[in-house]
Amino acid sequence: MRVLVTGAKGMLAHALLPCLKTEHDVVGVDLDDFDISKEADVQKAFTEIRPEFVYHLAAYTDVDGCEANPSLAMQVNAEGTANLARASAEVGAAMLYVSTDYVFDGTGQKPWCEDDPTNPLSAYGQSKLKGEEAVRGSVARHLIARSSWLFGPKGKNFVSTILKLAAQKDELRVVSDQRGSPTYTRHLAAKLSQMIGCTAYGIYHVTGSGSCSWFEFTQAILKAGGSGRVRVLPISTAESNRLAPRPAFSVLENRRLTESHLGLLPDWTKGLADYVEEGARLGEFTLPGTASGEKMSQTGVTN
Repeated sequence: MRVLVTGAKGMLAHALLPCLKTEHDVVGVDLDDFDISKEADVQKAFTEIRPEFVYHLAAYTDVDGCEANPSLAMQVNAEGTANLARASAEVGAAMLYVSTDYVFDGTGQKPWCEDDPTNPLSAYGQSKLKGEEAVRGSVARHLIARSSWLFGPKGKNFVSTILKLAAQKDELRVVSDQRGSPTYTRHLAAKLSQMIGCTAYGIYHVTGSGSCSWFEFTQAILKAGGSGRVRVLPISTAESNRLAPRPAFSVLENRRLTESHLGLLPDWTKGLADYVEEGARLGEFTLPGTASGEKMSQTGVTN
């Protein structure tokens, strides 16, 4: 099958492209190929590539950046997605759109199901929801995969940030009142590549199994990375002084994966262990005992 992947230089695409290339003719594109927010450029590219299946990974994912510039967030995440959705429909391609847990407001303590009402708090969440609506409205054969708290090689992520800081700091301050499901990009990519054969179209929640707070996640990261000496202090979301509001409880129930017999992702702790080993091997961070550095005190780490 001829497959188009947008956001090909991103962290998730780094994991997804090798999975797809074993069985499909894959074309990866990014901003230097064409701008998804320009409809004419999208139409031209689709006419030339003629994809049969589209994985839409490209997005403006800086949550606070989106809050500071909501028009850009809408331009990329909503209008850009709408352009791709229309072009997919015109060439008869199916489409998988990667969305986010931030489409929910995070109230309550029950994991969110695929058909629960959405109510995004942030410009980022609002723009991604608009993207979902565009895909549903234009592409009959569509899959929307909502995921959360991504980490993995070849991209900025929470795990590598914590391990880099742990090599410099004695103390970290981390938000403890937001809860979600960390998701390893290699586990997610394997499932997304499997979903190309899925004909039960619609919305799927696709996250690492289990859940934790950012504070608990940090503790697990430090333990996995051998940096247990670093002290972690819990702080509230209000104390973090971040621009964009975040959902307090954004754990997603992966109900449709189970119903469709696609199977769940491994537990997030398995993904963490795998990434710590891989990231250290790739030189994305340095684990204790492999290098030395001057220790400083106290920083704030939030999401």
